Amino acid sequence: MSPRDNAPEATPPQPLLDDEQLDRLDDFLDSEQVDDDALDLISAHGFMVALAVAPSELPNAEWLAELFQGEPRYTDDAERNEIIGLLAALRDNAMAVLEQGGLPELPFELTLDGLPAEETPIGDWCAGFMEGVFCDESAWFADDEEAAATLLLPFMLLSSLFDDEPDMAELASDGTRQEAFVVQLPELLLDLYLHYRVPPETPKPKPRKKTPAKGKKC
Repeated sequence: MSPRDNAPEATPPQPLLDDEQLDRLDDFLDSEQVDDDALDLISAHGFMVALAVAPSELPNAEWLAELFQGEPRYTDDAERNEIIGLLAALRDNAMAVLEQGGLPELPFELTLDGLPAEETPIGDWCAGFMEGVFCDESAWFADDEEAAATLLLPFMLLSSLFDDEPDMAELASDGTRQEAFVVQLPELLLDLYLHYRVPPETPKPKPRKKTPAKGKKC
């Protein structure tokens, strides 16, 4: 038996809401109770995961206004609390999974299947993720702009929001690279979370050498 046979199995990606909760959010976001410019379920999922990764916490009023593009026409306070509670749970569950070093389950198959990203749920999800970044963009790039840009590159590329930029247009033509980014999305989320939430290790101070007292030998 090889050492690999004794190795623990990789933990599968963890769902952030159950199917019933996702269906409830989908029905609400697809209803006439919300503005036509509000995010749909896939985009809202990416948006809330971005808030889970973000280096700073946004007040509810700010992210709700961005997600819904206005106040939804809730039936009553109970529905309002239910919908906001589901969105907050999605964010908080993502934080809990990432905090434990786990990978979040994303609401799509991890393949473009030969299609342009903007024609797939992957593109919609990454666009929603980037909308979450835009909510407090300065915080994402405050400490190490180069590292942040590198970590966010796959999300930016797959979102198709930056196709007008020459460098992005060139990358967008590389289907093999895009497919590789898609497969890595859950791991990339964990990398981002660790980048923002786990402080870099500082070298431990070396112990001072004791100086023998005068007249004594070691």
